[in-house]
Parts: sequence; C-alpha cells; structure tokens
Amino acid sequence: MGTYFALELKRALRDPSALMFTIGIPAFMYYIFGVSMEWGAYDIGNGNVSMYVMINMAAYGAVTATTSVGGLAAVERMQGWGRQLGLTPMPDSRFVITKALVGTAVAALPIALIYLIGYFTDAQAIWWVWPASAGLVLLGAMLFSLYGLMVGFLFRSENAVGIASGMVVIFGFLGNVFMPLSGAMLTFSKFTPLYGLAALARRPLTEGNDIDQTTGELIVQPLWQILANVGGWLLIFGVAAIVLVRRSRERQ
Repeated sequence: MGTYFALELKRALRDPSALMFTIGIPAFMYYIFGVSMEWGAYDIGNGNVSMYVMINMAAYGAVTATTSVGGLAAVERMQGWGRQLGLTPMPDSRFVITKALVGTAVAALPIALIYLIGYFTDAQAIWWVWPASAGLVLLGAMLFSLYGLMVGFLFRSENAVGIASGMVVIFGFLGNVFMPLSGAMLTFSKFTPLYGLAALARRPLTEGNDIDQTTGELIVQPLWQILANVGGWLLIFGVAAIVLVRRSRERQ
C-alpha cells in the first residue's frame, strides 16, 4: 500500500497543467473577492471577511485537487491498470483509501499557496484560526477524493474527470462557498456535499455564526448539522466508490 501510494503521488505531481489550474484559479478568485473588494476588511468572528473568502477558496482548490486525482481512476481502468491491481492481494478498501490519501496530499498544495497569499495580503484572524482552518480543509478534502473515485468508475471515459470537476463548481455555488446564500437556497445548500466541508473549515473563524444576506439577521449553524452533512456524504461516496471498484473488476 505504501509503494502504491508513492507511485500514485509521483504520477499526480507530473501534470503541471492540472496543478496550475487547481492552484491558480482558487488563488485568483481569492484575490478578486477577498483582497480587491472593500468588504474584505470588515470584521467577522475571529478575523475578517478576507479570511472568510480565503478559507472558502482554499476548500474549493483542495476539493478540485482531490476530485481530479480520484477521477483519474476512469483512465486507469481503460488502460487495464485496474485489472493488474485486481491480481494483487491489495483489497478494494485499501485501493480506495490509497486514492483518498494521494488526493489529500495533492490538496495540500493549493491550501499552502492560498494561505501564503492570504498571509501577505489582507486576511486577518487570531493565530490559531490559521492552522485550525487549514487542517479542517485538508481533512475534509478527503471526502471529495472518494467522490472523484466514484465518478471515475461510474463513467467509462476520459471525460469522467471533467464531469467530476464541473460538478464541483456547481457544488461550490450550491454549498455557500462562492457567494453567500440566504432563505430557501441556504436551507437547500445544507444538504449539498460541499456545504459541510466549507462550514466546518470556517467554524474556527466564524464560531458557527453567519449573516443572512436577505434579512441581515445572525444565523447560528449547529455543529451537529455540519458533522451530519460531512458524515453522510462520506458514507455515501465511500460505499459507492468501493462498490463501483468491485464491479469494474468483475467486468474485467
């Protein structure tokens, strides 16, 4: 399992164009919405709005990275790599775990860059918010490594990575990551995959509070709802990924 992890990590880091897209876009979005806008200096919880946007963009970048790594499973299957792994004693669960760990390792790159940019620009927060939020982003990103793996085995083409990444953008809008939601849309967003991860990562900063953009009232986000969202989607993506991996090997 350790050898397979090392091989997969090297392969993921050999694609500079994908890394530039994964790292560059979220960093650019943070600069536009978190630095250049005047509301970035407004206080929120244990920091300011720039820090809020920075955490969101780091979460998006990390999720994009882990999704791409997991989605490459479709290409592997077409190349016969899945058949070769099926001949080894490594069980399906370890294959899924290894993919998730590789995706998490790659996700550390956009997190590190965006946090570095935030540190030297306008993001401000109490010192412990920085490592706490970064750690939660990295831990939560593993969820979308399983999602990418699930989509990769669900679609039998190289378009699987594009489909998975495109859905992440939709999840970002629906999950209260790119723009603040309110009313019925905010209620619906609590059931989407990216909502729990982003809300959990922001919690050290916001202390579970947010602002309803329609009414201006303070919204309290219970921790159990956030954990239920993350745990529910982790179970769904994890089980689906293992089932689809086994099914793909049976067809081979």
